[in-house]
Amino acid sequence: MPSKLARFTDRCVALSQKSVGSDGNQPVKKGAGGYADWVIITLHGLREYLDLPYRRLLDILREMPDIVEKIGLSVEELPDFTTVCARKQALKMRVWRVLLRLSVNLFDTGEIQAIDSTSLAHRSSSHNYAKRVKGTFESVKTTLLVDCSTRAILDVHCSKNLPHDTQIAWQVLTRNLEQLGTVVADKGFDWDELRHMLREEGIRPVIKHREFYSLDAAHNARIDDETYHRRSIVESIFFALRKRFGSTIKARTWFGQFREIVLKAAIRNIEQSLTA
Repeated sequence: MPSKLARFTDRCVALSQKSVGSDGNQPVKKGAGGYADWVIITLHGLREYLDLPYRRLLDILREMPDIVEKIGLSVEELPDFTTVCARKQALKMRVWRVLLRLSVNLFDTGEIQAIDSTSLAHRSSSHNYAKRVKGTFESVKTTLLVDCSTRAILDVHCSKNLPHDTQIAWQVLTRNLEQLGTVVADKGFDWDELRHMLREEGIRPVIKHREFYSLDAAHNARIDDETYHRRSIVESIFFALRKRFGSTIKARTWFGQFREIVLKAAIRNIEQSLTA
């Protein structure tokens, strides 16, 4: 039976090729062509899966000819680690989002989805570097939409401006209306307009009210606790992401951090699908 790493690589290659619309016939072109985008995406997927720095990843892959062969390369054709690092920023955010959406197709999702937000800390940089790039943000507000049955991450929203949850929710949910049945969320997403829009789409909102009046408490009392408490699943996934990939974001730029978070979500989905 193939190893888990081999099976992960096969799935990562297949999804990477689909995410850029490539059939994978030419992983590398000599001269100006360079390495295909799906090869770079796969290498970044392996880097997150193995939790290795760029340089060490390429060193280890040179001792894994069978894994490298799955990417369509020989050991001698592996790129330099600087190429892998630089090409990540060149790929548009849309590619990484498509990879995440394709990873969701590995699961048979259920009827209940949960949404929640938290802040992921940025790895502290030196004072001189922060001053040079004029970077002052210390965290990225991250919103996850997850399927409660399979624990698959359906979507990710990232922001460095820390907007309110209600400003994020409809943007995230709109992208995934076809996959939604019942949406559960805590009081941070309390917005009557959001409930109204979800009902118009045939989606059941289970979102607690902030209790300013007795009517709000009455609304909350009618909520099915068993369904509402499925919301804790998204909190457990935030914890799992931190445990699996570390509690800090490594990328230095805000757009690099967004790509890193979305990629980690996709890699977790692929990894979880191997045991589903």
